[in-house]
Amino acid sequence: MFESLQAASADAILGLIAEHKNDTRPEKIDLGVGVYRTAAGETPVLEVVKRAEQILIDTQDSKSYIGTAGAADFNAAMQALTFGDAAPDDRLVTIQTPGGSGSLRVAAGMIMRASPDAVVWASEPTWANHAPLLGGAGLKLKPYPYYDTENHVIKIDEMLATLSAAPAGDVVLLHACCHNPSGLDPSQDECKAIADVIVERGLLPFIDMAYQGFADNLDDDAFLIRHMAGRVPEMIVATSCSKNFGLYRDRVGTLSFLASDSDARDIVSSQVNNLVRTIYSVPPDHGAAVVSLILHDDELCKAWMIELEEMRERVREMKILLSDALAEQVSDYDFSHIARARGMFCFLGISAQQVARLKKEFGVYMVDSSRINVAGITPDNVSYLAASIAATLGSE
Repeated sequence: MFESLQAASADAILGLIAEHKNDTRPEKIDLGVGVYRTAAGETPVLEVVKRAEQILIDTQDSKSYIGTAGAADFNAAMQALTFGDAAPDDRLVTIQTPGGSGSLRVAAGMIMRASPDAVVWASEPTWANHAPLLGGAGLKLKPYPYYDTENHVIKIDEMLATLSAAPAGDVVLLHACCHNPSGLDPSQDECKAIADVIVERGLLPFIDMAYQGFADNLDDDAFLIRHMAGRVPEMIVATSCSKNFGLYRDRVGTLSFLASDSDARDIVSSQVNNLVRTIYSVPPDHGAAVVSLILHDDELCKAWMIELEEMRERVREMKILLSDALAEQVSDYDFSHIARARGMFCFLGISAQQVARLKKEFGVYMVDSSRINVAGITPDNVSYLAASIAATLGSE
């Protein structure tokens, strides 16, 4: 059987991880892999997570299965964190999923069940794993204009024009905040304009929120979701706790559906639980139990928000630091868009050939598109990074 298969292409990020690990140069810098790092280059377990885990060790009395929807207390807390009071509970159903990727894959299956011919419109560019997760489930994807690579701004007029021509019933995939890979988000007024088009055209908003709390704050980062929830009859929202709780390997996320009424909500709930049973049966418990403890305890929740703010501020400061360093060392290029980006990612704005030279000659690692994870920048390496970029551009 398996002799008919051909080797799949290697994942670009995983390949970079291996190359960086094997690079013996002490000054090497990894700007590729999408995890938060401290100034010491570590991806830590949050202190509040350690506290919650100790409580679990001391009090949890069973590792029995949880249901297909996951833990009800976790789902309720995450639903409140996502939607606030923007939508009535009797129209919402939220389930626990194995990370944001699991959420997206289950959402794809639900779209296929409800409307197998629907097209999903995704930003150009979008997160690299959106296409495999959604397209791999059988959905057809089409791009809408988003990022202007020359001027480093959002193509909002072109985006709205494209969506205004999309057939009713199609799905629009949107990033709630901290757009990956560009780091550029629509303003609140632009979000309202996007919602206007979605309502007028009868489109289904599908919002991916992987970085709540990494742009401005927990509430403002959910603005698009909450504004949309007040405008549309139906909506899909995927969330992840990987970044804001640092629970990458524990795979914690949610999938929420806003239905037109309580009867429709019950039908959606039955279908999504049935679908989950056919894929992974029940979600992993540990990480979600940690999040639930934190969100239901005032002291732990406050401690989490402080650590989240520290992560957000470090990322913001590193973007400004790199932008300023490049302004000093590279006179013919404008890198000010780096400081304007939100969240962990943005495009450096150089060619694939220049990216390759940075890796070969200076040990600076990033994907070919020049998307960088700014959490890989530190006060100690930013001067070397800026000088390496300047040398690469200056030798062209």
